[in-house]
Amino acid sequence: MFSNKDLRNMIIPLFIEQFLLMFVGIADTFVVSFSSEADVSGVSLVTSFNTVLIFLFTALSSGGAVIISQYIGCDNKNAASRSSSQLLMISTVISVAMTIFIVLFRTAILRLLFGNIEDDVMQACETYLLLTTFSLPALAIYDAGAALCRSIGKTNVTMYISVLSNIINVVGNCVGVFCLHLGVAGVAYPSLISRILSAAAVTVFCFSAKNAVRYKISDIFCWDGKLLKKIVGIALPNGVENGVHQLVKVALSSMVALFGTYQIAANGVAQSIWSLAAIMGLAMAPVYTTVIGQCMGARDIDAANFYFKKLNKITFVLSVLWNALIFAITPLIVRYSAISPEAKDLVIWLVLINNIFNGLAYPFAGSLGNGLRAAGDVKFTMIVSITLTIVARLLFSALFGLWLGWGVIGVAIGMSIDLVFRGVILVWRYKSQKWTQFQLI
Repeated sequence: MFSNKDLRNMIIPLFIEQFLLMFVGIADTFVVSFSSEADVSGVSLVTSFNTVLIFLFTALSSGGAVIISQYIGCDNKNAASRSSSQLLMISTVISVAMTIFIVLFRTAILRLLFGNIEDDVMQACETYLLLTTFSLPALAIYDAGAALCRSIGKTNVTMYISVLSNIINVVGNCVGVFCLHLGVAGVAYPSLISRILSAAAVTVFCFSAKNAVRYKISDIFCWDGKLLKKIVGIALPNGVENGVHQLVKVALSSMVALFGTYQIAANGVAQSIWSLAAIMGLAMAPVYTTVIGQCMGARDIDAANFYFKKLNKITFVLSVLWNALIFAITPLIVRYSAISPEAKDLVIWLVLINNIFNGLAYPFAGSLGNGLRAAGDVKFTMIVSITLTIVARLLFSALFGLWLGWGVIGVAIGMSIDLVFRGVILVWRYKSQKWTQFQLI
């Protein structure tokens, strides 16, 4: 069903797109580090909360992508088009509601999450949260369109959009911080503008009559409860899984906030580099969704098993090589970050710990899970993820970081232990073949 060329044509644009999407956060953190440590701390803390929202919309779009891919696999283009249109509708409704809620209660949310942090850090948090929250509808609309593009194999479209949006974002960051001296606002406004333009561009493409599967106005402005139930049936467990995972990350950020400003700053820079290191695994996840989803939509179990094995090997090799490369260039990145020498040394250790486990374990703890979800095995992956996120990630991080007094180093070790346990369990689930028993459409 998919030749090596087909896979290559999906993987390369997805990798470039993920690199550029992650570069938005990296550019924000890097450029704002030239403003003050309070500003970079504020951006890093709010980014941990924003990531919760980003992954919730990613979960929703992933649920839509599974259903779209399975309908394409069984050659039902009309149902695939209706699914994509309904995904756009529900994504827009949810994102607007969340935007209103966060804007109204932003101060209370920040106090609840981060407590009594320093006043200048809290001010930076409020500014960054307000401006980035306004971009949530654009982000949700973009994710819905990207899900459709990936399901029909048009990954180059979202790649080109990411190139344009990142150019706007990077140039805007430099103007906002270095020329206008806006601090946190100087990196937030360009992100808002780039997301709006990205959403508009991908939506225009998804309406194109040249696409066999596309948005239709009549399907957007209606409520297909049966179809939405299928989409939500995949998205909800995935969303709960990602939501808990990201909320625990926020809890860990709150824990990091107890370690002092230099450790907060080091953790913020390290998180940006971690995001860069995770790109390969994140890029492969939609490939699993499209390929395994179409195989299972056609009920071709043999093909699904074949591509599972092939994608597992590709993901592992690429992930190890990519994580090694990112660690090799980390000293160069850190050298030009305007943080203290003590914080720079700490960043190197944090990246080393993360990249070892991310390269070896994440291909199975993360990307493989997307293939299981694409087959319909969503409840098991959700239960495993939630349990390990709380029992392993949170508790081990508290044990090493707080009780043993290792600070952010202990938190990084706790997060890595979670990846190892998760990878082992998901590999066992894949080999059990229980995922072949599910049927979504």
